[in-house]
Amino acid sequence: MNNLQFWIKDLESSTFSGWNFSYLTESGRMDSEPLNWNYYSLALPHLRQAEAALDMGTGGGEYLSSFYPFPRRMAATEGYKPNIPLAKAKLEPLGVEVLSFVNDAALPFQSDEFDLVINKHESFDPNEVKRIVKPSGLFITQQVGGSDMADLNERLHADQCIYNGWNLESAAAGLKKEGFRAAAAIEQFPKTRFYDIGAILYYLKAIPWQIPGFSYDKYEQQLLDIQYEIETRGYIEFTSHRFLIMAIKE
Repeated sequence: MNNLQFWIKDLESSTFSGWNFSYLTESGRMDSEPLNWNYYSLALPHLRQAEAALDMGTGGGEYLSSFYPFPRRMAATEGYKPNIPLAKAKLEPLGVEVLSFVNDAALPFQSDEFDLVINKHESFDPNEVKRIVKPSGLFITQQVGGSDMADLNERLHADQCIYNGWNLESAAAGLKKEGFRAAAAIEQFPKTRFYDIGAILYYLKAIPWQIPGFSYDKYEQQLLDIQYEIETRGYIEFTSHRFLIMAIKE
């Protein structure tokens, strides 16, 4: 069995849930350059002061639970059905209402319901965010930019991600059009290191939209080339894409 076969077998025997990458990060198999901001540090003071708050795209609820205690009214949405029972089990005992949805433009809330909406790595419709946020309310979002891991796609000779036009400029323009004023806007392209080919396989399995239709057989030679570089150098490095916006509804 060669090393690629070992990592494929290891991945197929592993289990993971939600969007929790601690399986890779806690072991150090994947490590990212620090951002110039911290989403948690920025969001927490506003969450403590909020009367009603929403977390968009809560995944399995792992990250949101770290913000406890919550405001009097705390809600969370999740659009990926397998995550819903995970989020409910994690968050409902903490007093969070967890709701599923299928359309960014039709969230299951009343107009002007929240004075704070937080969003980490979840898609959003600027008009719908405007509808559910109270006047003078705050929207905080950290996004994965459309050029995230573009060089990984290039290395595998795969098509670029379908979201490659998504960036700080386009997101800020959409919010401004809906009457939001940006209180903070920053973008960064940090490096992410992978220390074994299995970590890359795990990453691509967890984020299937990076390379739709990915399979081991289709990209076998490119994967072997990457594995050789990792074994020779100790790691391989690709470029992530992140941006943050804090916007106030005027």
